Amino acid sequence: MGTRKLIIIGAGGHGRSVAEAGVLSGTWNAIDFVDDDYPSRVSSGRWAIVANTNSLLDLISPGDGVIIAIGDQSTRKRLFALAQEAGAAMATVIHPRATISQDVDIGLGTAVMAGAAVGTQVKIGMGAIVNANATVDHDVALGDFVHLGVGVQLSGGVVVGDSAWLQAGVCAGYRVHVPSRTVVEPGTALIAGEAWC
Repeated sequence: MGTRKLIIIGAGGHGRSVAEAGVLSGTWNAIDFVDDDYPSRVSSGRWAIVANTNSLLDLISPGDGVIIAIGDQSTRKRLFALAQEAGAAMATVIHPRATISQDVDIGLGTAVMAGAAVGTQVKIGMGAIVNANATVDHDVALGDFVHLGVGVQLSGGVVVGDSAWLQAGVCAGYRVHVPSRTVVEPGTALIAGEAWC
């Protein structure tokens, strides 16, 4: 069996968490980081940083997967487009200790981290992050490039627009709608019908 390589763009703490999830999932058995700090920085944890984003096209081989592991939504979206233009196969990485319903639609390039729970009839867009211990209950819709921080709790029917960022510990009640590109402060409680944004 050949080596399946995961190329991770972004070599910070989230990138290392994605690398670990990829390895533990059994899908990927080699990790390379791409980060614009290269060549002044050549490693992230136990993994090598092999190039910067200017060299992405030269790195990609058939069978490789690419994921953008950068928290900032606009940067993640820009690099996602760059990777696609380079012909990358965008990878979805799901930690083996995440709990995912069988009836979920998860977009390409999304990361679902350890302890996350994703319920039935959930739709998650491209390039999203569902961070550690986040709960995404039934019938939730997350747009493209959404970022759910650690411990975010979304009740049934919540809708989160493209590129919104719900920071750590946000809790959303039933059927809350979060507009695109909204940033919600840590620990905020969101209730449908209230002017919170």
